[in-house]
Amino acid sequence: MRLLSYLLDGEPRYGAAVEGGVVDLTKRIGRDYSDVKALIAANALADAKEAVAGQKPDYALDKLVLLPPVLAPEKLWCIGVNYAERNAEYKDNSDLPKYPSLFVRSMSSMTGSGQPLEKPKVSEQLDYEGELVIVIGQGGRHIPREKAWAHIFGMTLCNEGTIRDWLRHGKFNVTQGKNFDRSGSIGPWIVTADELDPRGPHDIITRVNGEVRQQDTTERLMFPFDFIISYLSTFATLKPGDMIVTGTPTGAGARFDPPRWLKVGDVVEVESSRIGVLRNTVAAEQ
Repeated sequence: MRLLSYLLDGEPRYGAAVEGGVVDLTKRIGRDYSDVKALIAANALADAKEAVAGQKPDYALDKLVLLPPVLAPEKLWCIGVNYAERNAEYKDNSDLPKYPSLFVRSMSSMTGSGQPLEKPKVSEQLDYEGELVIVIGQGGRHIPREKAWAHIFGMTLCNEGTIRDWLRHGKFNVTQGKNFDRSGSIGPWIVTADELDPRGPHDIITRVNGEVRQQDTTERLMFPFDFIISYLSTFATLKPGDMIVTGTPTGAGARFDPPRWLKVGDVVEVESSRIGVLRNTVAAEQ
């Protein structure tokens, strides 16, 4: 199932993407589950499937303003330096990491598929990072690695947009450069784990104006999904609807010589063949 969130007459709603459009779940089961996060928390995927079965689309997908699929996750974790060769891109002669790098983003830094990515007034260094996202279904603490797969509700995509010069404002953190309003995106929908085995393998590709900039597969992750879930849950309780952005391959704009920063009008596409395409156009901050 492909679950998504969107605006209708200025109000957030949610539904299922089907052939020919979107079935509105808000009007069918919204009295029981207010949004995608509530549906996940209630373990109510079966109810959503029943509500969609035999229904014709209520809306054309291209007529909707898409939002990130989970509107208010308690946690939006981001894993850094997770694909082979990513550590070498830093050219600091460091050993491969024993543990994943980790930072958090606010949802105000994210927008939905088809919506503008915002190039801020204060920097020319807006960069792209195409990534796969795992969405937590069943929550938990101290989750054993061998049981981690059962805690994944589904997967989506992220352009983990970054303001590179602002990453270096702090001595020990990257938070500023990772949290500019509307600098990244998540979507277009969550593909549920019953239709998309999180074990993969999963491909990931990023294009800018049609040019392939990043391409890799989860077979080359240094910290696989099950390890990440077990590791994070060691110190923090994972909650239904939490999203974990799992790392970007080599080839971000900062790694070119000279760097290739995103410009107003550029189109960024992040794609995985079993999920779909997350597409955004860069716009200037107003």
